Amino acid sequence: MSHEIKVIHSVLVWLPQTQTWIYNQVKNLPDKIEAHVVCEETEHLVQFVVPNIHCLHDASKLRYIYEKGLRKLQLKRYPCFLTALSNELDTHILHSHFGDVGWGDLRVITSMNLKHVVSFYGFDVNMLPMQKPVWIERYHQLFKKADIFLCEGPHMIKQLVSMGCPREKVKLQHLGIDVEKIAYCPRIWKKGEPLCVLIAASFTEKKGIPYALEALIKLQSVVPIELTIIGDARPKSHSLKEKQKILSILEVGGLKLKTKLLGYQPYTVLFEEAYKNHIFISPSVTATNGDTEGGAPISLIEMMATGMIVVSTTHCDIPEEVNYGVKDWLVAERDVDGLVGKLAWLLEHPGEWVKMLDIGRKHIETEYDAKKQGKRLANIYHEIIE
Repeated sequence: MSHEIKVIHSVLVWLPQTQTWIYNQVKNLPDKIEAHVVCEETEHLVQFVVPNIHCLHDASKLRYIYEKGLRKLQLKRYPCFLTALSNELDTHILHSHFGDVGWGDLRVITSMNLKHVVSFYGFDVNMLPMQKPVWIERYHQLFKKADIFLCEGPHMIKQLVSMGCPREKVKLQHLGIDVEKIAYCPRIWKKGEPLCVLIAASFTEKKGIPYALEALIKLQSVVPIELTIIGDARPKSHSLKEKQKILSILEVGGLKLKTKLLGYQPYTVLFEEAYKNHIFISPSVTATNGDTEGGAPISLIEMMATGMIVVSTTHCDIPEEVNYGVKDWLVAERDVDGLVGKLAWLLEHPGEWVKMLDIGRKHIETEYDAKKQGKRLANIYHEIIE
């Protein structure tokens, strides 16, 4: 089958385990879109298999050192590697993943006269311009020159527009998961059983893990708790500090012996553990350094798809994702008592679980199926080159 459109997906690394949503976008494009990945480095290649991966590190170590050095100095990248590939492949569209990558790719766009799509995801929306105001000016350059900006929800769209992005350039594009491969097994909790709770996230402030733990500590006087935590600290001081806070709360609150700390795990293990638990709790917050989810964690829609109740907050675009047909289901950020209230309600109304879960699964099938989102993304590509 002949390909109608050639697209380069520009990322710094293909692919961290926490960025499965990018993999799903590339993998689920229709056959008439010829997708290429251009990156500086690779990791987890066995887990994230796609054709046409072009890695700067493998192609030219000298150029890799030079271009990575420019990026660390916070200078505009001069991505000769990306330009050469665009020319060789006769590419139509460059799709940059993350706003800072999009800005760094502007020189390629200018020199090659490509159409430019930029996806924003999280830290690039709030934390980056807050911590380094120079990015506000850089984003203004990007907003003028790129063709389309993709956001996973209405909250992120408002954030981009508030920074000066023309509203007509911004499109809603939900992230997708492979719904067909996720078995739907509605969890049922019976009175007298322990309540099995799963937390899966990196140990960063925006994930709100301490608030989840405080809520479970209060709840354990009502029901026995069995807690599983998948995730760990990143090698940064603020993340290591968050880990110490988490471990301290588990110790002081009497949850340590009831908790399995599994660290980072492969995607398959996440799902194996998911089916052993009743509830997924993920109370995201705006961190003191400005870091946010930007949109919403992909783990929420994955866990909803399995048939697990998700307890979360009104943070960013989480209300766009979590829908059980229950009014005011989500709680405010840092509201421990609110989290306790939702968990207690679930314990008091186990007969409502299946109805809620059916609504949640249908919502994911309709709005977050990766194949459907792949077709929608392909339509966006067609629109901008016509």
